[in-house]
Amino acid sequence: MKPATQIPLMRATLIAAVISILPMPLQAEPIGDAIRDVPIFDAHMHYKQPAWAAYPVKTVIELMDENGVAIAAVSSTPDEGSIRLFEFAPERIVPVLRPYHDDAGSSNWTKAPGMLAYLQKRIETYAHKGIGEFHIHDLDPSDRPLLRAIAQIAKARRIPLHIHSDAAPVRMFFKLEPELTILWAHGGMTEPAEVVGAMLDRYPTLYADTAYREFDILNGGGDISPAWRAVINRHSDKLMVGTDTWVNDQWDIYAKLIALNRLWLSKLPRNIAERIAYKNAERLFHRKVSPALLGTR
Repeated sequence: MKPATQIPLMRATLIAAVISILPMPLQAEPIGDAIRDVPIFDAHMHYKQPAWAAYPVKTVIELMDENGVAIAAVSSTPDEGSIRLFEFAPERIVPVLRPYHDDAGSSNWTKAPGMLAYLQKRIETYAHKGIGEFHIHDLDPSDRPLLRAIAQIAKARRIPLHIHSDAAPVRMFFKLEPELTILWAHGGMTEPAEVVGAMLDRYPTLYADTAYREFDILNGGGDISPAWRAVINRHSDKLMVGTDTWVNDQWDIYAKLIALNRLWLSKLPRNIAERIAYKNAERLFHRKVSPALLGTR
C-alpha cells in the first residue's frame, strides 16, 4: 500500500497525464455575419458646430438608427452641440463635457482664462456623464492645478475622463487621482498595441475606445493582428468602439465607419464582440442598450 502522503501527488500526476492526451478545447466560433444584428454603443462621437446645419439633430439620430447605433456618448465644440442632441433624443445620447469653446481649443484649452469655472458651471447645469474628449499634448507642470481640479470633479461625480493622449498623461492623471476612471481615446492613437495592453493591465479603471485604430486592429485589412488579439483576449471588458465624427467628412461616411467596426468585431466570439460593441460602454456610462431604442428618441 502506498503511503497516504503519496496519494495526492499520484492523483495530480494522473490528472496531468490525462489532460495531456485530451484534445485542446476549440476556440469559440467568430460571430461572423450575426454581428449585423448586434446593437452598437458609439462611445466616441462629436457634434461640432460645422455639423449642425449639414447634419441636423434629426438626421444624426436617423443615421444612428440606420446603422444599428442604439446610444452614443457625445462631446462637442462647443458643448452646445452635445446638449442639442441630448435634448432632442435624451434616451439615445450621453452628453460628455468638452472644454473647447470660443478661442479655447485642443492646443491651448489648459491655458484659457476661466476654464475651471466654465467646466464647473456647465457640469452643474447639464446632465453630463463624463468630461472630455480633451487633448493633452505636453505635460506642462503649470497645468497640474487645473488638471487635478478636473480629476477631482470627475472622481466626485463618478464619471470618466475621456483623454486623447499618449501613455504619459494617462499615468499622470492616475497619479493625481488613483481612483479615477479614464476612457483613453483611440487607444492611445499611435501607441503600439503592447503599450495599450500594458496600460490596461496596470490600471483597473482604464478603458479604451478604438476609434481610428480599426485598421491597426485588422492588420491593414485582413484578420485581427496578433498584438491586438492579445489585448482583446486580456481586456475584452475594457474596450469599446467609436466613430470620432470630428469633421463633417466623418459624418459623410458614418455608415462605413460603423461597418468597419462591425467587420473586426465579426472576427471575435459573440460574447467578446457584444462586450466591445455595447456592453462595456453600457456599464461605463450607466445606460441600458436595447435594439428597441432604434427608431426612438
